Amino acid sequence: MEHVRALIVKFIMCTVFLWIILGLFYGVGFGDIVAIGVILTIVAYLLGDLFILPTFGNIAATIADFVLAFIVIWLLGAALIDVPIPLVTASFISALVIAAGEWFFHRYMDNQVIGDKNRKNRPLKEDNVATEFAEENEAQEIGENKDQK
Repeated sequence: MEHVRALIVKFIMCTVFLWIILGLFYGVGFGDIVAIGVILTIVAYLLGDLFILPTFGNIAATIADFVLAFIVIWLLGAALIDVPIPLVTASFISALVIAAGEWFFHRYMDNQVIGDKNRKNRPLKEDNVATEFAEENEAQEIGENKDQK
């Protein structure tokens, strides 16, 4: 059930962003926007959210979603959209806005869907970085011993 809810949220997010960019600014029909939204949602969920996010973390998944969204919108736009628009520019702007939304969607996925039970080893995840602090006593003692000689 968690995956169904996540897919619905992702589909609504992608479709709304596509409608704002492609529909309002470029005059693309709503049917084409929904078709691109469905395919983009499925492909990005499988690759970005279920594979890349648990393995490499939010930054890598967001970058991957940007590249994937750009390619999917560009290719499907060339096949579906009948209105003459600057497709590369429209795809780039749409992918950029979707990637910004994906950053927050990945946080939702990480907390609600993936959780600790399905989390893989994440060597590159930004939350796994730690700093070790230590005293410098040994170095100071060596320096003091040299001064005494």
